[in-house]
Amino acid sequence: MAAQYYEGIGRRKTATARVRVSAGSGNFVVNQKSLEEFFTRYGDPETILAPFKATGENQAQYDVSVIVSGGGVNGQTDAVQLGLARAFAKMNPDYVSVLRKNRLLTRDPREKERKKPGLKRARKAPTYTKR
Repeated sequence: MAAQYYEGIGRRKTATARVRVSAGSGNFVVNQKSLEEFFTRYGDPETILAPFKATGENQAQYDVSVIVSGGGVNGQTDAVQLGLARAFAKMNPDYVSVLRKNRLLTRDPREKERKKPGLKRARKAPTYTKR
């Protein structure tokens, strides 16, 4: 029988992350790679681990498994962070107020605006020439 785990789904822009947290020895796996191996940008691991810091939980006591797809590095980072925060909220309902206070349970609703006909991007118009 598999160990008890708590799952949270995080989304940002077009990225989706399914995060599973279970009791363990501190392994953090993202798409079959370690956290530092998958997110190589400076500051990304700290951003992702913010729910651990906010709740005061020790990362070494939990195994975290993440499957992330879609989007870019920034969207995936924020999606994993939201999924981890939601998993903590399911694990212990007392954490909800702490996570809300640190703005970790709020999904960032901003999406890319669609391109409009006659424009170069969503709002950028071609340069106006009088003659």
